[in-house]
Amino acid sequence: MTAEVMGLRERKKRQTAMRIWQVAVDLFVERGFDNVSVQEIADAAEVSKMTVFNYFGTKEDLVFRPMEEHFGDAARAVRERAPGQSAVQAVRRQFLEMVETRDPSIGLNPEPFARQIRRLVRDTPVLMERAVLAAQQGTRDLAGLLAEETGDLMLATVAAAMLSAARNALVEEHHLRIGEGEHVDAVAADAAERAEQAFALVERGLADYARKQ
Repeated sequence: MTAEVMGLRERKKRQTAMRIWQVAVDLFVERGFDNVSVQEIADAAEVSKMTVFNYFGTKEDLVFRPMEEHFGDAARAVRERAPGQSAVQAVRRQFLEMVETRDPSIGLNPEPFARQIRRLVRDTPVLMERAVLAAQQGTRDLAGLLAEETGDLMLATVAAAMLSAARNALVEEHHLRIGEGEHVDAVAADAAERAEQAFALVERGLADYARKQ
């Protein structure tokens, strides 16, 4: 099989997954998560029910799968940081890069789709529970990574909680301001400054903690 054929197949698979996801979210937003069956999603996306489960293992995955990787963003930033860079510097740098590109995962996107998903999650207990658990797992992963480097799980857990709280507060502010009618351009305009302020609070507490040698 040629690389061109393999590339075409992979693109088609991604397109199919994206279509199923968008159809599912549209139906969930319109009728409520608990009121939509997987079969109805399959019919609307013009695929089989088995195809839906092949791409998304559970009904909840239809909401979370495309965004779940972002719960590990802070841990990824720390894992990949350069020598001489502290944990807080790494997480701040990554967040500022996401501000610059207006990454949808931090709430800086003019499209209403991301905010629809956010409301859907908050209005659906089973989805909210999964979001909380995924966020907690992301913080635990960050704590575990820091503990491996420093040898102190307790302090690593404190540091991870502080870093996660700063990120979450910034993302929450983005969503809140846009949800209240502020244009995304206005929010993005001072998002970097707000991020600097938030991480400065953490840095004064963490300072040289976990500076990579």
